[in-house]
Amino acid sequence: MINGSITALVTPFRNDAIDETAFQEFVDWQIASGSHGLVPCGTTGESATLSDAEHKRVISLCVEAAAGRVPVIAGAGSNETRVAIEYSKHAKELGADAALVVTPYYNKPSQEGIFQHFKAITDAVDIPIIVYNIPGRSVVDITNDTMGRLATLPTVIGCKDATGDVTRVTGLLDRCGDDFIQLSGDDPSALGHSAHGGKGAISVGSNVAPAQYSAFHTACLSGDYEKARAIHYKLDRLHKDLFLDPSPAPTKYALSLMGKMTPDVRLPITPCRSETESAVQAAMRRAGVKW
Repeated sequence: MINGSITALVTPFRNDAIDETAFQEFVDWQIASGSHGLVPCGTTGESATLSDAEHKRVISLCVEAAAGRVPVIAGAGSNETRVAIEYSKHAKELGADAALVVTPYYNKPSQEGIFQHFKAITDAVDIPIIVYNIPGRSVVDITNDTMGRLATLPTVIGCKDATGDVTRVTGLLDRCGDDFIQLSGDDPSALGHSAHGGKGAISVGSNVAPAQYSAFHTACLSGDYEKARAIHYKLDRLHKDLFLDPSPAPTKYALSLMGKMTPDVRLPITPCRSETESAVQAAMRRAGVKW
């Protein structure tokens, strides 16, 4: 089942190539640390700078390393519908459990265009789809009414909402039903999202502190909000300071301190500033992350 703490995986690089060994070891560590699911080739995985061959390879490596222990939700979005269909087909062929498909960016489609984009994918590929709504990056926003229409498509099983607007959860419960999997895509507001009825988060912070984020979301799912609030307090700075510079540079910096990978990112993302490094270290200490 898709819920809980789902990590939006970074993609390790070494000498501008995918560090395959580091990536598969990272996947194994994530699962051993309690993560409930994994997303390769999302925004945090620098999918925009991966070649088609690299994109497919990262998903294959993740599926292989996960070995069925947790769901793998493969990033498969594009602003070109035919490309999104092709990526979704690749995800299914490679054995991913679902596809994460972002709203088309840059084109600025209408609500009808958004619906038809996802309908074309569901018509072409039989794979469960999580709709990724992130207007801060894609410019367009999926309204609650449009999400309700999308929920009627046979393979659309849920959404990742990165707006930070927790009031949407109830509106989507009305339109999509309780079986529709609502995941937060915004760590700082994940507590409120859960309290309104969400089922977990696709998280950036869980790259760095998978055990802590797993404990947080487990507490939320069990309704233990006193425990969840206590963990949230410790994670609060990590939620925010991993975005002091463009993501995933701060996350990769943190992971480099932990010996998980190099801090390498691809342009146009640049390495962290020194003041961000100091803030990230403080946030890691507050969260109980050791290095």
